[in-house]
Amino acid sequence: MATQHPDNANAPKWKSDGQPFIGLYDELYEALESFINLDIPEFMWDWEGKHADSAVVDKLLSNYHSYFAKHKLGKDRYLTFRIPNIWQEKGYSLLQAMTVILTSEDYARDLKFGQRPLFEVILPMTSSAKQLMHMHELFGQLANFKSEVFNGSHKNNDQLELIPLVESVASQQTIGQLLNEYLKLYKSKFGKSPAYIRPFLARSDPALVSGLIATVLANKTGLSQVYEFSKRWHIAVYPIAGVGSLPFRGGLSPSSASSYAAQYPGLRTVTIQSSFRYDHSTAEVKRAIKTLAQDLPRSKPHIITGADQKLLDRIIHKASELYRSTLKDIIKDMEPLFEAVPRRRERRQHIGLLAYSRSAGPLHLPRAITFTAAFYSLGVPPELIGSGRLLESLSGAQLDLLLRHYPTLPSDLQKAGHYFSQNNLAVLAKRNKSWQQLSQDVKAIERILGIRLGPRTNDEISHVNLSANVFPTKKNPRKLSALIDELAQLRRSLG
Repeated sequence: MATQHPDNANAPKWKSDGQPFIGLYDELYEALESFINLDIPEFMWDWEGKHADSAVVDKLLSNYHSYFAKHKLGKDRYLTFRIPNIWQEKGYSLLQAMTVILTSEDYARDLKFGQRPLFEVILPMTSSAKQLMHMHELFGQLANFKSEVFNGSHKNNDQLELIPLVESVASQQTIGQLLNEYLKLYKSKFGKSPAYIRPFLARSDPALVSGLIATVLANKTGLSQVYEFSKRWHIAVYPIAGVGSLPFRGGLSPSSASSYAAQYPGLRTVTIQSSFRYDHSTAEVKRAIKTLAQDLPRSKPHIITGADQKLLDRIIHKASELYRSTLKDIIKDMEPLFEAVPRRRERRQHIGLLAYSRSAGPLHLPRAITFTAAFYSLGVPPELIGSGRLLESLSGAQLDLLLRHYPTLPSDLQKAGHYFSQNNLAVLAKRNKSWQQLSQDVKAIERILGIRLGPRTNDEISHVNLSANVFPTKKNPRKLSALIDELAQLRRSLG
């Protein structure tokens, strides 16, 4: 599933101006490029926290009629709306999105395309089954109103397939309960079970709030619970993972496609974000997409036993606490960097009437891509925060359990550590003693896992050298933004 996540360092090759910023009206062509050139069958059209072109289906079907006559939208190619969560964000865009779904059905029918072009929506930050059922109620009411008042003899389809996007670590640890409750309410309303469910496990936002290790373990335990639910109720499930290129946000890039699929068996869909598509050669991207298309459907899910689940829950809790307690002491130092991270999309502002925010207790955080970009640019990858002290705190049996369920932890930390600057961390620790906690993390990671953190390649060495200029440049936002941009190109991902 190609997405609009703004994590690219470089400009798309199809943009004539050579700029990495992708405007609202570029996104239509971006979707088409993903379908045609990269052969990605699904594209997420995002209404959450950003502006969206509401004429997307009209434009695709009219301007590219011959392509979609052969590759049916809703059958061969899929446009999946991520709608706003009205419990977190003002719901103005929700009415627009639902109306587009209904009018697109009419338009496709008039063009004699046969099938309904839009039928699934993603509900972000899903925290209860009642939220999903409320979306069913709203759409059904709107569809029936439109059919009665505007349609004459034609009746719109009044049901949607809801994709619950579960974002917090705690929600992923209890996703089985969410699905069980949803099934109960769904059967009560519709008199039948859903034909399938595509549970969506977030990766970036839980890492932002709870750190790397807690999030990976929550992803894996959540995936296990999804398949336990499927086996119990005989309902097909097709789990989705939302992943970026850098390890903190998922670690899925063209070079890691095969290993990623092996580490998360049972996943059926992964997000192919902007960095994956635009920061590597087209040949690399196409090869990786083919690999994922072959490997994901074949992988057999791994079920985590109840005993292991309880032990992993304790590790998750401890990892989250270490990460958050460290973050609260250093986050103020990062604010000038957060503000300087260059924009890549036309998003609504993170504060104000239309916005929603992420938080970790009392901390209000920027978006995950901005957060990741800032820490990497400073030469202190966020994967390191709390990780070493967690490893130190575990018994031998607990460490074995962690590495059995998260075997790529050493390689993930080493990949992140290629952009680690010991000198920068020493400077930061002199200004604010709280950064010394990360020095303890680094020493413990290297000692316990037997790895060395630091640059290896010429680009990584250049990145570490250049990152020394980030903190001294913080009082000049324009220069700092340009510097963050240059560093992003060296690591081939913004954040």
